[in-house]
Amino acid sequence: MIYLILSDIHANMEALEAVLAAAGRYDHALVLGDLVGYGADPNDVVERVRKLPSATFIRGNHDKVAARLASFEHFNHLARFAIQWTTEALTPANFEWLAALPTGPIAIDDIVEICHGAPFDEDAYIFDDLDVRRALATAIRPLCLYGHTHVPAAFRMAGEMYVVGPPRGDRFRLALDNDARYLVNCGAVGQPRDGDPRAAFALLDTMARTLTIVRVPYDVASAQIRIINAGLPEVLAHRLAIGR
Repeated sequence: MIYLILSDIHANMEALEAVLAAAGRYDHALVLGDLVGYGADPNDVVERVRKLPSATFIRGNHDKVAARLASFEHFNHLARFAIQWTTEALTPANFEWLAALPTGPIAIDDIVEICHGAPFDEDAYIFDDLDVRRALATAIRPLCLYGHTHVPAAFRMAGEMYVVGPPRGDRFRLALDNDARYLVNCGAVGQPRDGDPRAAFALLDTMARTLTIVRVPYDVASAQIRIINAGLPEVLAHRLAIGR
């Protein structure tokens, strides 16, 4: 089985199309939430992923707030403005679809499970060693994939926990040992924050037991123009060019 892993698209249609074009053949997509927020194309992104031939979805915090299932009071002013704009821009059908997205974590098979923030809390950020250890202790599969931070990261636990990588460059290949457990963030499709503006996604080959994180360039300028023309804060456009 080959899984395509997508997370944190954030209404960036240009990045999503570049990733889908680069992904090649896969059997099933795993979409780890935050399809909307920040970007100018929430409807196009939702409609595009809904057409994926085979996929499992979970919601992210921006999806949840856009669908009015949670308050935006904890968002900063930029995220708050963007999510209010997003809620108003969504069609009724896409609004209802977002509202119906399931909560993570979800076990996909005997190897992998997915969550948005962490396996112990869908909205939690995994930032430090304590977060990683708690996540690995909570996860119920050998490989737990998460998003939310927009920064690629990989951790391995086999007796002791250590950082793998860091996952940088055009392609980062991680071999999955049978006797170890892993916690991996494959990066953000539409809102990278690791200083690399290229869209990030991953391919998981369960037969070969390899996970490959891939970076692909996309038309950042067009995404920026669409954000500005939509009346969203210009800083949301500018940050795309620097991956922050």
